[in-house]
Amino acid sequence: MHWGHSMFGGRLNSLRSLAALLLTGGCATVPFEQSGSLSSYKSLAPSDGILTRARIGANKDGLLAAKTIRIAATSFSESASRAGLSQIQRDMVANAIDRSMCVGLADRFHVVTSAEPADLSVHAVVTYVGLTDEMVAGVSRVATVGVSVAEKVFLPAPVPIPTPRIPIGLGGLAVEAEAFDQSGRQQAAMIWARGADAFTSKPKVSTAADAYDLASSFASDFSKLLVTGSSPFQTPPSLDSGQPHAQGGSARRDRHRCIGANFARWPAATYESNSFEIAEGTRPRVRFILK
Repeated sequence: MHWGHSMFGGRLNSLRSLAALLLTGGCATVPFEQSGSLSSYKSLAPSDGILTRARIGANKDGLLAAKTIRIAATSFSESASRAGLSQIQRDMVANAIDRSMCVGLADRFHVVTSAEPADLSVHAVVTYVGLTDEMVAGVSRVATVGVSVAEKVFLPAPVPIPTPRIPIGLGGLAVEAEAFDQSGRQQAAMIWARGADAFTSKPKVSTAADAYDLASSFASDFSKLLVTGSSPFQTPPSLDSGQPHAQGGSARRDRHRCIGANFARWPAATYESNSFEIAEGTRPRVRFILK
């Protein structure tokens, strides 16, 4: 049994290496450094993914003992605020982190509001934003549409043809986040950085497009750290973390709270082509063009 697990781990590492070789050639470079937003960096250790650079620290026992969690609104560091995004764009990137994190954490935790007591409190800070080049993204998008049309017209059966983005002007994102217990002690922390790549990142014509998409990737990774107490990059795929999950109506209510109007700062949002579309409370739907 141990031999089989080792063989699986070896194959997994080989696949990671091959994927990294193929993908990182067309990947945006994102600075990976401490910004000073975390209360402590002492427990952090390198834990990189295929496309992601990360340093992670976690008190697994403390995380797995927690049942309730509170999510503070994501903020931007001073330097990230000056990266070139508008206030609306920054709000949408922060919104994507908060909502995606909330949905991920609801798999095991009961997510509570700021007015309720919680075993853990989490906060994320965007420390770097790499802008997407709108012109290059537009050209890549046109090429993608052209290939899609050609598939339907000339191929007798649906055969997906990968269409890489032009590996220029790709955006990126760096985030630092931590979780505290009720006494203010750090139970988990992560420094995370990732650039968009030419193969898996879809081109959208907005300076905020890649940062917005990567926001959900960060939130997913940090949520997995808190839910399992382990690095999301170094553990083999599993159908179950082995820990109890939020069940039935409670989990559904938490997820609804994450994507609905119960949290004013987390409006239901979708990203369509060149614009973000927002539905907040009972207000009419409003579309912001992120230029």
